[in-house]
Amino acid sequence: MFKLTSLNLNGIRSATSKGLQAWLGQIEPDCICVQEIKAQTPDLADRFEHLAGLRGYFHLADKKGYSGVGVYSRLEPSDVVAGFDSAEFDAEGRYLELRFDTPAVKRSIISCYFPSGSSGEERQLAKYRFLDLMYPHLQQLKSQREFIVCSDVNIAHQAIDLKNWRSNQKNSGFLPEERAWMTKLLGDGGLVDVYRQLHPNTTDEAYTWWSNRGQAYAKNVGWRLDYHLATPAWAAKAQSVAIYKGEKFSDHAPVSVEYAL
Repeated sequence: MFKLTSLNLNGIRSATSKGLQAWLGQIEPDCICVQEIKAQTPDLADRFEHLAGLRGYFHLADKKGYSGVGVYSRLEPSDVVAGFDSAEFDAEGRYLELRFDTPAVKRSIISCYFPSGSSGEERQLAKYRFLDLMYPHLQQLKSQREFIVCSDVNIAHQAIDLKNWRSNQKNSGFLPEERAWMTKLLGDGGLVDVYRQLHPNTTDEAYTWWSNRGQAYAKNVGWRLDYHLATPAWAAKAQSVAIYKGEKFSDHAPVSVEYAL
């Protein structure tokens, strides 16, 4: 089995101070995709280059304390691709692809952090620009190789993906245009939402993010924003999925999937 974990850290220093390394040591994933590292190269040096015995690879934002993605892997990749040829979003450190190519098959594991539009119209427009670029990029990639995107997509796709869907229909993360993009990606785009493949109808158990306001976490007023999005051949190998809520490393919960590879 190949165990792949994805987690929005909301800051690598914060998450590791809350016991993340010890938990990873217990579950022993083969690969961890992280988003929102919120650190620069000097901050990672001699401290976060490895997590739980796995070597880290990173794509960091130009801006300090902002965004940034990484992949920690037990296996050495054949190639590492940082960014997806977008000057605007590559400067924000939102895309890292590790390739594990053999003569028989080309495979990639991608850590990707989609923009949030919740701070206002300017960032919502940036989010739409990102979606417009990411769809053709993933389509082109799909024509060349098998892959999994582990991502905080910042979109709850369906009503069962958040607690208060009725009152959030005009809020970023559940806007009709965002949801339509996800529907297109999982329809014509041919990708598979691995969690929903294994658990098509769960609601409260599916949430991966909770607001820090009020008692959202205690009351489980959550959203499912974190995904494993895979090409069909790779998705077909998914055996089980777990969303870990035993400890709180971040405002997101880690999502781990075991694949029969």
